[in-house]
Amino acid sequence: MDVSAAEPTRSAQHPGVEGPITIIANRKSGTNARDADAIDRTQAVFGAQSTDLRYWDPEQDLDALVQDAIDDGARLIVAAGGDGTAMAIASAMLGTNCALAVLPLGTFNYFARGLNLPEDPEAAAEAIMNGYTRDISVGMVNDRVFLNNASLGIYPAILKERETVYARWGRRRLMAHWSVVKTFLQFQRPMHLTITADGETCERRTPLLFVARSAFQLERFGLTGGDAIHHDQFALLVGRGTTRSELFTLAWRLITRTMQEGRDYELICARDVTVKTAKRRALVAFDGEKTRDYSPFEFKMSDDTLKIVLPTDKADSGNAESDTTE
Repeated sequence: MDVSAAEPTRSAQHPGVEGPITIIANRKSGTNARDADAIDRTQAVFGAQSTDLRYWDPEQDLDALVQDAIDDGARLIVAAGGDGTAMAIASAMLGTNCALAVLPLGTFNYFARGLNLPEDPEAAAEAIMNGYTRDISVGMVNDRVFLNNASLGIYPAILKERETVYARWGRRRLMAHWSVVKTFLQFQRPMHLTITADGETCERRTPLLFVARSAFQLERFGLTGGDAIHHDQFALLVGRGTTRSELFTLAWRLITRTMQEGRDYELICARDVTVKTAKRRALVAFDGEKTRDYSPFEFKMSDDTLKIVLPTDKADSGNAESDTTE
């Protein structure tokens, strides 16, 4: 998502948020000493006396936790974590009058970086305090919110395999890479998809459908589609490749940022998209999370808006230049 360039549906700008602040941290990902120290430092920036820190366990009802914070007077809720945490809290806040800010504590922080927030949590807190709010529309797939991307095919399979590998060998970067290789080695055949984009229908055989809402993420990997996002559309990247060797080639080109539209993927730009898979159910990933859901998959912009905090200074905030896949 690129809110600095896009003009979202029913957009509105306001002065900075005033009032009580609630920080919601993911207990599963925010328990290490580094994150705890970062939250302590950002509380000092926000004002410890007026900041309420609440921990969320993914087994808890996040909607109820967010509503409790709003009922207690919160005017700003800060999501402390990575893209998955930001996505979950944004989903609970959609349509409310409370503003959302993101404290980047995850591995990739694509959403926070797309907002031009610094990756240093303390600097991000300063930028939030000096920022302003804007109402935006967010992407949805079968009524589930996503902020950066959603996908079908090989990528959700990689995420599933990664969980298995992590459970056995631990959360190490080498294991993440091995999960990619193992998934490719197990690859059988591409998906058969029927894609209807803004009323136009086409049939495609592909190993991957990637639906993007983050121009920042596309730019970082040298992929096209940013203009569609600037015009509040989805950028659909339909991968080309039917064999394991072609998948490895695509992966290498993605890592080296040499993928080309037309040769490696087809780009479809649309606001309303329906994707029907040959199988009755399929694995879908959204912002790093995943679920098995029934076809067809409907991608659309949210009717309700999300009020987010943007930094006033949109200059380069020192984000890192190197990335790996989410």
